[in-house]
Amino acid sequence: MKTIGLIGGMSWESSIEYYRIINEDVKNKLGGLHSAKCILYSIDFEEMERYQAAGDWQRAGTLLGDVAQSLEKGGADFIVLCTNTMHKVIKDIERKISVPVLHIADATANQIQQAKIKKIGLLGTKYTMEKDFYKSRIESYGIEVLVPSKEDRDAVNKIIYEELCIGKIRQTSKDYYKKVIQSLVDNGAEGIILGCTEIGLLVKREDSEVPLFDTTLIHAIESVKKALDE
Repeated sequence: MKTIGLIGGMSWESSIEYYRIINEDVKNKLGGLHSAKCILYSIDFEEMERYQAAGDWQRAGTLLGDVAQSLEKGGADFIVLCTNTMHKVIKDIERKISVPVLHIADATANQIQQAKIKKIGLLGTKYTMEKDFYKSRIESYGIEVLVPSKEDRDAVNKIIYEELCIGKIRQTSKDYYKKVIQSLVDNGAEGIILGCTEIGLLVKREDSEVPLFDTTLIHAIESVKKALDE
């Protein structure tokens, strides 16, 4: 079994889910008392959020590159960045290490392809929905990406940072997300990417008439496959 290097804390609410899903999947596949070989480096999200808000992606990339380097030195065979947004600085991370990074958008796009979906709606932070680093990665698989209106993007982003990242789960926010999902479906989306690792804490399968692609779940399961060389 390979050792998974997890970069967490963005936020720790979803990092818990990564750890749980990874270990449950290893247990299910190997049985007995098996659990995952992994190292978790959890950063202070307050510092990272300041870099995001200031548009200082260089410092963010340097910080995460240093973390990845520490994980590699600690014995990680590959890196899992437990967030969608910070894949914006994936190249800064890759430059500092010799082990691979398991990209969350690649794992998600593969699942969308398997479902034979050609047009997908994307929910996430404003950075993930508005900047090109994520959408273009999904689109490189021949999948069209739809995002909500500006007003809805702002509201979706606010709920992530002011509620989900600090463990607040509100029915009013769930209802709002369901409305945004329906709007994307009305515009032709055949499925929805839950493109922030906290959204799956709020929105569940039964909340959408089309398939939901929970990036936390997908990324965690894919990391187990890689760790077990499946």
